Parts: sequence; C-alpha cells; structure tokens
Amino acid sequence: MTAEDVLRARLSAGQVHTSGPQYESAATVWNAAVAARPAVVVECRSTADVQASVRASRELGLPLSVRSGGHDWAGRAVADGGIMLDLRPLNRVAVDAGRRAAVVGGGARANDVLAAAEAHGLTAAVGTIGAVGFAGLALGGGYGPFLGEYGLAADNLLGAEIVLADGEVVLANASRLPDLWWALRGGGGNFGVVTSLGVRLHATPRITTGPVWYPASDAARVFAAVAEIQAGAPDDLTVQTGMLAGADGSLCVVVWPTWCGPADPDGFLARLGPPLASNIETVSSYAAEVASRDAMFPDGRSVVIRTRSLPAFAPEAVSALLAQMEAMASPLSGLSIHHFHGSAARVPVADTAFPLREDHLMVEVLGMGEGADDRGWADAVSEALAPFALPEAYANLLGPDVPSANVFGRNSARLRDVKHRYDPDGVFRAIPLG
Repeated sequence: MTAEDVLRARLSAGQVHTSGPQYESAATVWNAAVAARPAVVVECRSTADVQASVRASRELGLPLSVRSGGHDWAGRAVADGGIMLDLRPLNRVAVDAGRRAAVVGGGARANDVLAAAEAHGLTAAVGTIGAVGFAGLALGGGYGPFLGEYGLAADNLLGAEIVLADGEVVLANASRLPDLWWALRGGGGNFGVVTSLGVRLHATPRITTGPVWYPASDAARVFAAVAEIQAGAPDDLTVQTGMLAGADGSLCVVVWPTWCGPADPDGFLARLGPPLASNIETVSSYAAEVASRDAMFPDGRSVVIRTRSLPAFAPEAVSALLAQMEAMASPLSGLSIHHFHGSAARVPVADTAFPLREDHLMVEVLGMGEGADDRGWADAVSEALAPFALPEAYANLLGPDVPSANVFGRNSARLRDVKHRYDPDGVFRAIPLG
C-alpha cells in the first residue's frame, strides 16, 4: 500500500492530497525559496487525524512535517518527499471571557486569536504580524509589541494538547508532565504536534502605536535616543525599530512604539527629533491594526533570515549596522529589531526553555528579494554584529543547522534530555538539540 492508501484508510475526518488545489495551498509556504515538496499532504480535521498520520509516518519510514501558518523561513513545514500535516483546519479559538483564557487550535493564526479575544473585550500577546501561526510563534518564544507588559507569547501559555512521536495524545501543563511543559515554552516544535493550546488573555488596554520614519542620515542620533528611551521604558511601552527602504527607495530608520495604557507620543517624538513622517495613533481595534501589517510581508518573496541578540544600541554596533545597510543589495531587505524588557525579562531563566531573560534587542535580518533571496548581505550583517552579540539566539528565526548551544545556552542540556525521553528517534526536527 502507498502512503496515500494507508492514510486514507486510517483518517477519521481529514483528507489526503497528493496533487490539486488543496495540495498546492498547503505545500506552497510564505518563503518562495523553499523548493521542498511533500509526497502527501494530510488536511487534519481532528486530533485523531494527527495521531494516525504520525503513526503512519513511523511505520512507512517517511519524514514528517507540520504546517500551521507556514511562515518558517527555513521551510521546516515541508517534509520533502514525506508527509506534511496541514493543521490549518484546526483553527478554532474558544474564548472563556470569565477566566480571561482561550483554547487555541494548532492551526490558528495570530489574527484568529486577536479577533476572537477582541470580541470579548480582551487581547493576547502575539507577534508583530498577524498571518503567522500562533502555535509556532508561541512554542519558540514569541516576541511582540506587548512583551514588556505581558511577556512573550510563550509566557502566556496555560497548557497544551500534544501528539507525541509514538502517536499518543497527552496534556502538558504546570501539574501534568511538567518537564515537557517546560520544554514546550521556548523549545519550538521539537517534541510533538501541538493540536491545541490554552492561552492567557488580557483586558484590552488603551493601545497607542504606529511607525515613525527618519532619514538614514539621522540614524546614529535616532538610535542613541531610542537607547535612552528603552533603558528607562516602563513595562507598558515597548519600542521596536528597523531599517528599510522607504517609498522612494531611500534608506530609512523606522521607530515603532506601542503603549499598553497611557501614552505620550508628543514627548516621545520630541526626544527623537523631527521625523519624515509619523503615524502614531490610538487604535480602536488592535486586531485590525495587526492584520493590516500583513501586507508588509506578502507571500511569494524569496527570504533568508539571520538573527543576533544585542545587549543594547551600543555606538559600535550601530555603526556596524549602518555600514551593512548601505551595502544592502535588495530594496526589499531590511532589519526588524525587537525590544525585550519588562515582564518578559523578569521570568527566571530556569522556568522555561526560552534562554535569554535579560534586557536585549533581537535583530531580525531579512534578506528578501523577488526571485532570489539576499543571502550574502544577510550573512554579512550577521558577521558584522557577531562581536557585539550575546551568545544565545532566537530559535524561531534560525536555520536548521545551528547547534543547540548557540540557541538555548544553559538550557541546552535539559532540553536534550527531554527530547531524548519524548522523541528518542528524532521524528520532530525543528531545531537540532543534539
């Protein structure tokens, strides 16, 4: 029997695709540079479908991958010649407003979570872009604009239903399988297929946010001012930054503050100096605001990502960034710099697998192009920042060939132990753990 035959015989509600529109929809991910093609796509409509697929992959000796949002740039959602589990049908978000919590399906995107929470006057800790899969974001950590106030997306998880490498379904939380629960919060998709997550929600604060643009000639001054603001920022202010080409092709600095509560945009702007343009506003719907950003990173471009974590905007690091930005080959490339502080930085390192709990800046280097990625430039930026960088890196943005010690730091040994107990044969390969 073929893999298609085996799966069709065993699925409870899901569908099997080896060609056609549903196959192409699942196999085509955000990054157009991903050339891998699965032999079979399983459109999973229940946890039982996931179980059957995991067991079939083991019996048939075929590689297995999991697609939720499909935004992993390295293409780990696509098992070349193997079985891809398409979790997108598992996208239900059930909100318990009284408990300020939700059960989020493994295929839900951040947009789904925000929209469902907002219908009840609540919000969630998500990332910057709404089209990404929520489970993948949260399992790897989940930097976002609410990080200072509410912590990482991973810090807001309450529990998980997960299908293990042998097909068993388990629940993991603070009291059940605490070692697996520790590993899931920051260790990425290394331990099984997460079919649903319990997520803490928050009363929606007054949210003021938006981009402010400056010419690249002002970059040193702007980054120095941002460094001062970030050093004294309260939990309810998180300031992301970036560098990219503006509408006219000229290089610009972008400063993007988000206040979760009382805001002082005028005082903020006064400290940074006169901008080219400012779009800071108090938003009526944060779900709509995040969804509107998806157009910034459309499907179909070729992408390579590199990442470094910096303690702060030291002048030497800023100089290195500016020198590399001037050499940027593609006008679609750029930097997105995430501000880590506040609530997220007060979680003890040993409490979750996420390894870097001190104030820092996570630099996301996006080498993007039409038809070809900007790999050489992205590598050059990464190398230029290496002398100023912290040793740990962000699992969600790394390629598959990075040693775990370079990702998880002092948590590496414990993660390897959990991995060997729950997946000794390495069925799930999100980030190598040794």
